Amino acid sequence: MNNLPTLQLGHHGPTVSKLGLGCMRMSSIWGGPTPDEAESIATIHAALDHGINFLNTGDFYGAGHNELLIGKAIRDRRDDAFVSVKFGAIFHNGHWIGLDLRPVAIKNFVNYSLTRLGIDTIDLYQPSRMDDSVPVADIVGTVADLIQEGKVRHLGVSEITPTQLREAHAVHPVSALEIGYSLADRQIEADLLPTAKELGIAVVAFANTAEGLLTGNLTAPLPADDYRQAFSRFTGDNLTDNLAKVDVLKDMARQKGCSPVQLAIAWVNAQGDHIMPLVSMSRRSRLPENIAAMQLTFTPQEMQTLNTTFAVGQIAGSTYLQR
Repeated sequence: MNNLPTLQLGHHGPTVSKLGLGCMRMSSIWGGPTPDEAESIATIHAALDHGINFLNTGDFYGAGHNELLIGKAIRDRRDDAFVSVKFGAIFHNGHWIGLDLRPVAIKNFVNYSLTRLGIDTIDLYQPSRMDDSVPVADIVGTVADLIQEGKVRHLGVSEITPTQLREAHAVHPVSALEIGYSLADRQIEADLLPTAKELGIAVVAFANTAEGLLTGNLTAPLPADDYRQAFSRFTGDNLTDNLAKVDVLKDMARQKGCSPVQLAIAWVNAQGDHIMPLVSMSRRSRLPENIAAMQLTFTPQEMQTLNTTFAVGQIAGSTYLQR
């Protein structure tokens, strides 16, 4: 069954589902328990059955566990899946300790990813983030070499600046930009999104619910051991003020007969034909709700209400997306 819209990655790139499956939460990233593997694989299979062919992972998710998991899931369904892999982030004991974007490291990373995934070619390969440790041209040039070798099909980038995006695209055509984007995180609308649109680059938008802020399920204060306590958006008066904004989303969801999560996804989807909501799931039970969100539409008044309530600067406090 496939009634999902599609989008093209770049001017001359492939056509993929306009809803992407983020597989990160199928592995232990921050030292927590690993979700049930059989259910995770069943979720990938169900997503493919419903026409969601864009599978997003990183070679550092669960120290390779995520790639191994996807490899098992697509072993007999390689042609159904479009596999996007991020590289470059280095973790130790569940903690991020830096980036390694040297060409020699990238060439090492890609071979390990291909082996874990059990495939010959990665569909979309992208640095997870860029810093100033290695020139953009060297990073992108290395991926371009891998494309020539047949180990990678398309170049992606993630969490970069407009200047870096232009630099990367000048070296080799960028098919997709992966970036955090939601009603609560709209800072990229000023420059990064227009740059991507100008260059014809598709946008893969993650964190659609802003780390759970837009789910409608949070109450203040958060538990003391909640990792979001590290971000001022989720503490003190900031959280109280932000949840008052979320009440507007909850009220609209009740009026439209859907959930706040669905509205958050639908809003991202409505921002352009070139923008893909990337939704993390590890359970099949979430698929119907998230797929249905892609069919939701907004009246001009509803869109104005959301854009006014969640205008840039209206959500108080910082988040990990603001670096």
